[in-house]
Amino acid sequence: MKHSFHLKHLGAVFLGLALPALALAQNAAPAKSTSAKTDAKPAAKTATTSKAAPAPKTAAKKADPASSRTQLKSAAVNVAAGIRAAEAALTPEELAIAERVYTGHMPCELGNSVSVTRDAGRPGYFDVQMRSVKYRMIPVATTTGAIRLEDQAAGAVWLQILNKSMLMNHKQGQRLADECVSAEQRVIAEGLKTNPAPNVLDPLPTASK
Repeated sequence: MKHSFHLKHLGAVFLGLALPALALAQNAAPAKSTSAKTDAKPAAKTATTSKAAPAPKTAAKKADPASSRTQLKSAAVNVAAGIRAAEAALTPEELAIAERVYTGHMPCELGNSVSVTRDAGRPGYFDVQMRSVKYRMIPVATTTGAIRLEDQAAGAVWLQILNKSMLMNHKQGQRLADECVSAEQRVIAEGLKTNPAPNVLDPLPTASK
């Protein structure tokens, strides 16, 4: 009987010692699991980081509008320089005709106007402009004595007579501007009102004996 009492007493003591140890073991198990998870996260991040990084995208460089305008202007200047270099030198006769061309802004009939400008860098060459259209002209000899400038490529003709001028396009068979008068021609036109030019059909006066 006494032996059985001792066994029960020892079992109770053993159980009392075992329960706290078991409780500690249960609490320690989640801690280890949490630690393992915590340790696993940096490892996963490291593995992800170790992958080859994608090549950075190169942003398409937009064209600078100012630079584009500069390039276009430079190209236009080069083309104009090439055209002028190809222009032939004029003959002495053509240069003499060029000296008699009236220049400046000239009012014409029907509200039109034409501007005639000498090219200071190319003797004998003229820029003849009506509205936004500009012609590059040179003198052409005539048998009538009228001053004639031509832009052969465009088919334009500037015809200057004593008291007026006109702009024509012989390719289109069209008169573009008529009764254009420079300052010099206006003076001549006023003089002709009081002293009209003789008619070529009138008989010549006979010489007195």
